[in-house]
Amino acid sequence: QGELSAAEIAMVTLGQKTKLFTVDLTQDCLHDVNKANLQNYDIVAFYTTMDLPIPEADREYLFKEWAQQKGHGIIGFHSAGDTYHNYEPYWDMMGGTFIGHPWNSGNTVTLTVHEQNPLTKPFGNEFVLKDEIYMYQHWQPEKCRVLMSLDYSKSPTNSDVPTDHGYHVPVSWIKKVGEGKLYYNNLGHNETSWVNPAYLDSITQAVHWMRGEIEIDATPNPEVSKAQEEKAAKDFAAGGFKARVKK
Repeated sequence: QGELSAAEIAMVTLGQKTKLFTVDLTQDCLHDVNKANLQNYDIVAFYTTMDLPIPEADREYLFKEWAQQKGHGIIGFHSAGDTYHNYEPYWDMMGGTFIGHPWNSGNTVTLTVHEQNPLTKPFGNEFVLKDEIYMYQHWQPEKCRVLMSLDYSKSPTNSDVPTDHGYHVPVSWIKKVGEGKLYYNNLGHNETSWVNPAYLDSITQAVHWMRGEIEIDATPNPEVSKAQEEKAAKDFAAGGFKARVKK
């Protein structure tokens, strides 16, 4: 408990401004995330890290039942990908697990937007900002619709890149989780992202989608990930990046 983070302030303010939702914040998931309390909510958002002290029965209910019910939504912000590394129901739902962030908070990166829909329109066809960008393992393109990816050719880094799980760096995606819906966006490490109109607008549209107020195609697009993997590998080789491969 204590002072609110930039992310918490942004989400409370966004709910008030749009009148779409109200936000109940918790930094005490041991007591607040349970089967009874979850009946009060339609969406659960994660801006968390590592294993959370949610009791096992409540954790199993949240990820294996609640999240998969019609009308329910899961939102993952940034470090949600750095949570529950070894709990498959979570990372299978979320779409990927953090393995490193070669692009640190001070790096300026360029993101390629793969399609135009209400979630991506705020970012245009290409989006440039400073933020910490993750690479992932457990990325399953056959289950996800990737919306944005990092463009290696326009995103320099001084850090080694862990390439043992491939080169493609997905940044935002959506997917169906049973009859529920998931929206994940890697952005949000830097406080400046939480006042960026494009990021906040995309989150707003994600809530509209989860509420069934707009239609967005969540059909997996593994062909996009395949094309991005090939492009990223070429850009990596051409750009003089350094690889860090686990032994």
